[in-house]
Amino acid sequence: MPELVFFSGTMDCGKSTLALQIEHNRSARGLQGMIFTRDDRAGEGKLSSRLGLVTDAVEVEDDQDVYAYLVEHLSRGGRADYVIADEAQFLAPEQIDQLARVVDDLDIDVFAFGITTDFRSKLFPGSQRLVELADRVEVLQVEALCWCGARATHNARTIGGRMVVEGAQVVVGDVDQSEDIGYEVLCRRHHSRRMTAATARAGALSPDVLPVDTVAGR
Repeated sequence: MPELVFFSGTMDCGKSTLALQIEHNRSARGLQGMIFTRDDRAGEGKLSSRLGLVTDAVEVEDDQDVYAYLVEHLSRGGRADYVIADEAQFLAPEQIDQLARVVDDLDIDVFAFGITTDFRSKLFPGSQRLVELADRVEVLQVEALCWCGARATHNARTIGGRMVVEGAQVVVGDVDQSEDIGYEVLCRRHHSRRMTAATARAGALSPDVLPVDTVAGR
């Protein structure tokens, strides 16, 4: 039976790499897929991974009906044996409903990939709807690590290396800290303490106490 499967995880855990692997495996067997994406780091209409792999995709617009898009594609004689939706957290809840309809009405597998929560640990509306509707939710087993070495469970937005908890929910960026605004994956402990790699390093370089002369009388 066709399924709507949601592959979730933090940033930097290999979601897009797995999406590209699924695309490769199925296309190698003669199947043709439809790839949707939204706000990929590589630019409009691209599905890319941090390993350097990239392929073309359909950029989903705010008010686009992905079900109607696919039906039109099929009615023109196109094929779609499966659907991949990357960066699915950025899709609107109605668009997730449309992906579920692709499964139920068109008997096509849909593989959705995305992060579950934003930099404030709040659910993305698209991810929430996927959790509500998906036949399966798969948490990726390639663990991203916090700077402390623990399993990373939260996504942090940083400005100049310092974690911020205010701002728009969607600001496209990467875990590359070369830009002023970036992202970092943290364990729950350090996310709650707002302690990034940069702030932890700065704290380690600071003296714990002022120098004290222990000679009596001084």
